[in-house]
Amino acid sequence: MLQNNSSIKSLIDKLWNNFWSGGISNPLTAIEQITYLIFMKRLDDLEAKRERDAEFTGGKYVSRFSGKFKVPGSTDEIDKSELRWSNFKRRPADEMLLHVQTKVFPFLKDLNGATSPFTKHMANAVFIMPKASLLVEAINIIEQLFIEIEKDASEGGQAFQDIQGDVYELLLSEIASAGKNGQFRTPRHIIKLMAELVAPQLGQRMADPTSGTGGFILGYYLYILTDIVRKTEPSKLIRDEDGFERATMSSFLTEEVKQILAQSMFGFDIDTTMVRLGLMNLMMHGIDEPQIDYKDTLSKSFNEDALYDIIMANPPFTGNIDKGDINASLKLPTTKTELLFVERIFTMLKMGGTSAVIVPQGVLFGSGNAFVTLRKMLIEKAELKAVIAMPSGVFKPYAGVSTAILIFTKGGETNKVWFYDMQADGYTLDDKRNKIEASDLPDIVKQFKARNNQKENDREAKYFFVPKAEIVENDYDLSISKYKEEVYEEVVYEKPQVIIEKLESIENGILSGISELKQFV
Repeated sequence: MLQNNSSIKSLIDKLWNNFWSGGISNPLTAIEQITYLIFMKRLDDLEAKRERDAEFTGGKYVSRFSGKFKVPGSTDEIDKSELRWSNFKRRPADEMLLHVQTKVFPFLKDLNGATSPFTKHMANAVFIMPKASLLVEAINIIEQLFIEIEKDASEGGQAFQDIQGDVYELLLSEIASAGKNGQFRTPRHIIKLMAELVAPQLGQRMADPTSGTGGFILGYYLYILTDIVRKTEPSKLIRDEDGFERATMSSFLTEEVKQILAQSMFGFDIDTTMVRLGLMNLMMHGIDEPQIDYKDTLSKSFNEDALYDIIMANPPFTGNIDKGDINASLKLPTTKTELLFVERIFTMLKMGGTSAVIVPQGVLFGSGNAFVTLRKMLIEKAELKAVIAMPSGVFKPYAGVSTAILIFTKGGETNKVWFYDMQADGYTLDDKRNKIEASDLPDIVKQFKARNNQKENDREAKYFFVPKAEIVENDYDLSISKYKEEVYEEVVYEKPQVIIEKLESIENGILSGISELKQFV
């Protein structure tokens, strides 16, 4: 992540301040408009790279910017090359604003053809720019931003698109810090941890029923590409800042792999703005045809049962749904969304499919009928592989709630559940979330993968097993505090007589000092 790159953070702050002072104060509106501009820049850069690669290899590539574009509401046609960022940024301010509003943005909205999810969800999108000077300022800042990204890529060894994705996530964080709609992102290192734990394979269908900006889909995508490198050229792997294996992906992303991935990743969200942001986020990471759709996965209209091999998600923690709107396949006696989403994930999985889902700690020990019924389902109708308790600071500054990751496989048999008490995630647990050395994440992956060979089962350690019978006996309670044995250091106090003698000695010293002072009075 780029928390320590002061130049990039400064430019992002400047971009936000310009939009705020320019009259766009709603954070969701602002990030939409900023995203459209970054997307225009990134699209031009990607096309230029593909053109250069084709020229270098002698292959053929038809650019998105070749041919003519019919201007909506007009009989005019213009060369698509005039719609490139590198060309329109040179126009005079007022002329450029009109050009982007009436030509570039309509071209962007129809980028993937009439039948694509992107085009469908961009149909009602509007390019809002109050004045030409704001557009000029924004373009200049974004140009500087990409120069810094290139610099960071060359000096830090990260893939360009990964850093660009980090920048985009820094922008997205503003939604949460502004408290808009209670939305906040799952930290990228937690997504990487969850991908490592479920270990998806190429060709497995993955979904996120509350996809937001597409973070879990991206986590699945990057894990698959890293795994391909791991199996073909492991020497190309490096350790990233969070201790996970990563690799430069471009040379391993063949057309065949792209086609398989395009048919394997699906997201759903109830917020149209988040759907658009998610689509563009994935496209800026090189996923040309992302499959994110506007759907309420708890509603009666949703019908995606038993279709997915992998589900990774961080559903909304609080909220209720109208009882009459709940899908008939959801049987829990509740309207609480944090419970219904876990059941929805269970129904979406194929038999043998695996999920990693974040839940608030209350789901683990709640005594209500729906809470117990859900936990019983995970134990009796699935193999509940792991409960990983996370410290409350993981989601700061957006939320301070304590959470846990549940790993389960539908249709498996639970004999025992592996618990891990995460105490450090590699960042400070305050609002600043600065990078630190201490991190349990690599150890969690290592110990989880080796858990079946675990010889000892020390309940005082960070990780241990609990047999199913004990969990059932405790009303299916899954809170780690129920089973972990705390270590208390014995404090040895001095005998009372010794303490009294020490106090008398102190008192005598004070009295002696007072007597000496009186001689000077």
